[in-house]
Amino acid sequence: MTKKGMVLCLAGFLLCIAIAVWAQEKSFNRVVSEKLVTQIISKWIPESFVVSPNSDHAGYVGGAASLPEIPGHIPKTIYGPFFVVVDGVKPGKQYDNLTYPIFSPDSKRVAYVAQVGDKWFVVVDGEEQKQYDWVGGPIFSPDSKRVAYAATVGDKRFVVADGKEEKQYDGRGDPIFSPDSKRVAYWAKVADTEFVVVDGEEGRQYQMVDIPIFSPDSRRVAYEARVGDKWFVVVDEAEGKEYDSIGTVIFSPDSKRVAYEAQAGETWFVSVDGKEGKQYDGVSTPIFSSDSKWVVYVAKVGKKRFVVVDGEEGKQYNSVSNPIFSPDSRRVAYEAKVDKKWFLVVDEKEGKQYDGIKAPGPIFSPDSRRVACAVGVGDKQFVVVDEDEGRQYDGIVTIGGGKIIFDSPDSLHYLAQKGNEIYLVEEKIK
Repeated sequence: MTKKGMVLCLAGFLLCIAIAVWAQEKSFNRVVSEKLVTQIISKWIPESFVVSPNSDHAGYVGGAASLPEIPGHIPKTIYGPFFVVVDGVKPGKQYDNLTYPIFSPDSKRVAYVAQVGDKWFVVVDGEEQKQYDWVGGPIFSPDSKRVAYAATVGDKRFVVADGKEEKQYDGRGDPIFSPDSKRVAYWAKVADTEFVVVDGEEGRQYQMVDIPIFSPDSRRVAYEARVGDKWFVVVDEAEGKEYDSIGTVIFSPDSKRVAYEAQAGETWFVSVDGKEGKQYDGVSTPIFSSDSKWVVYVAKVGKKRFVVVDGEEGKQYNSVSNPIFSPDSRRVAYEAKVDKKWFLVVDEKEGKQYDGIKAPGPIFSPDSRRVACAVGVGDKQFVVVDEDEGRQYDGIVTIGGGKIIFDSPDSLHYLAQKGNEIYLVEEKIK
């Protein structure tokens, strides 16, 4: 054999190996198991459907009566008394009115607001709390041990944390817990001024303030404030530059950096650590990478949208949404639309097109190797993992906080619908 022939033979051999490896990576077995979680009764409120953070449980609000049902259609009006259903078809205690239920972060507890007569109160794990003229939706602390909510008595408003009533104001916002569950913050109003309250301490007064946020280490607080017709960000009580409008403020995972979208005149841009980025017709809320080094967001120019990763613009599409970094901060995935079809773009490589991709969009596995998302084709939906299509269902549950969760690099779970039944679907990738 000639030298040229040997080279071609070796090249062909290596190509065969590469194809075999690629095929092995792309074609894998997915072992699927299903477990019935709950059934949907005929008299329910679809908007109330909620999924636990670990996607193992589900709940919703049902009613005792409804308008005459049309076969194949959900009743448009539900009448009380109302009740909460969690993981099954057995209704909870009936009330005159209810808000939608919420699960605790550990998925073990449930809370909601109920009304009896002209009084409102929070119900936590089936236990009714103190009654007020009105109460806001409860929140659990990140460790799931604490509960806080807003309440009203007469014309005074205040926050209730762990059953303890805080100072009364003319107005107040819903409380938030710090990531370590030790601190509570909210905005409050006295006469014509607003301010942020953190651990009971009132901050500087402004014409208007927005919802405060804690840094991931729970030590810092940031919020938006307005004086006149200008907005600015306040971080640790230090005021930033004024703009015509400001979007969502975020901290980096290491709590050292701050980013937000801002408007100056007719243009929008992202500000990172006080440095203004390129101006566009519009921008989305920025997202930091896990290592806090990079920022990604969606920008708009005319009718086109594209992803910007640390200042670098990606390919333009009709629509782009939900960009995310992989856990190792090295990869980026997002969903894009061309004409009427949606597809994932992973590391700037376009995937297969579908009729739709369900929120919250793509998700990476813990080791950053795999990417999964829920998609729709016709009247069926299924989960795609690295372009491998899974079992089809009537729906993949992504409303109410439902999502795909990787339990390990090679296993995941989610909730799926078959008829009026909701199943916990667990998959192992081999």
